[in-house]
Amino acid sequence: MTERIGTTCVQGGYRPGDAQPRQIPIYQSTTWKYDTSEHMGKLFDLEESGYFYTRLQNPTNDFVAAKICELEGGSAAMLTSSGQAANFFAVFNIAGCGDHVVASSAIYGGTYNLFAHTMARMGLEFTFVSPDCTDEELEAAFRPNTKCVFGETIANPALDVLDIERFAAAAHAHGVPLIVDNTFPTPVMCRPIEWGADIVTHSTTKYMDGHGAAVGGAIVDSGNFDWMAHADKFPGLTTPDVSYHGVVYAEKFGLEGAFITKATAQLMRDFGSIQSPMNAFLLNMGLESLHVRMPQHCKNGQAMAEFLSEHPKVRFVKYPGLPTDPYYKLAQKYLPNGSCGVVSFGFTGGRAAAEQFMKSLKLAQIATHVADARTCVLHPANATHRQMNDVELEAAGIAPDMVRLSCGIESTEDLIADVEQALATI
Repeated sequence: MTERIGTTCVQGGYRPGDAQPRQIPIYQSTTWKYDTSEHMGKLFDLEESGYFYTRLQNPTNDFVAAKICELEGGSAAMLTSSGQAANFFAVFNIAGCGDHVVASSAIYGGTYNLFAHTMARMGLEFTFVSPDCTDEELEAAFRPNTKCVFGETIANPALDVLDIERFAAAAHAHGVPLIVDNTFPTPVMCRPIEWGADIVTHSTTKYMDGHGAAVGGAIVDSGNFDWMAHADKFPGLTTPDVSYHGVVYAEKFGLEGAFITKATAQLMRDFGSIQSPMNAFLLNMGLESLHVRMPQHCKNGQAMAEFLSEHPKVRFVKYPGLPTDPYYKLAQKYLPNGSCGVVSFGFTGGRAAAEQFMKSLKLAQIATHVADARTCVLHPANATHRQMNDVELEAAGIAPDMVRLSCGIESTEDLIADVEQALATI
């Protein structure tokens, strides 16, 4: 029987047997005991599956990763300590010093800094292209050493919608995978793998957790990209790994398991960006209501966008659910049932009006957070994207007066009333 996504949210990933715990157990242990050294040796040689040190893997994490894998329609998945770690691992697993990556310019400011500055110091080069670039401009961005393409389904906070099929086709024409950060829609609203994405990442801190309780990230592999068909581009997956006695991941674990196994065996081993078992447990609690919460987030976001679009003190509104939005057609294609609860907008009174508006809100809370059950608000140019200059801000679709309002799951009427009274103070 094929389950609907709501059932997977509640019961996916962990199916208890007879007399086993109904809830996912929290394996709050750093290590596991084995009767023989030979048995443990088989784990270190990747000859058997199992656990020996939580820095690499933990059963609680794997249960939750399996649920997210089911939700996205992937073949394998892993949890990370944060969304930043997920995006870093996803790219660094196949691209290293001397390699090149094509990325959408409309991405979260933290991800931009990770790519443009931190990973640049590691010897990777990134070319950023507008999600609205022409086919010719997208084609021109590729190089012989390009290893992947990266974008966000819905950009944070610009709310540009990525044409997943177009970017996937371009990536595949050059023999590289498309990585899509699907944090804002979640698989409840969009499953990028169905549109050609090869690897999907999440900041599980956002809607998946949904309650501001636990920082985390996830990576899901579609199992569709043929690494061996492009063996020369991905030697880390297609040639022997000397740190694991010569295992060739693409041969031993196939299309379905090679990418996640390598990311676990190499990157998690060396960087240790594991999600704590307790955080994974809290994440699973959030996942169980994800399919119920997302429609309310989207309902509130749509209503708020419509209200703001008619207010005289509002200069512009960005929300892909508005028929006047430039991404409306793409949203209807990829997100027909709703996009997210985040609305970005600016003020006729400029940056000063934005600051006055934020301090006048009563229900909405100023917080470095988004995609929470409680409505929160942020001024990106003064916070998450503060390290960007004006040119970089413009490329990311962020104006100095832009405010990102993340509509929670409160009463729609109460949220609009709060925004209305705050606008009256400008």
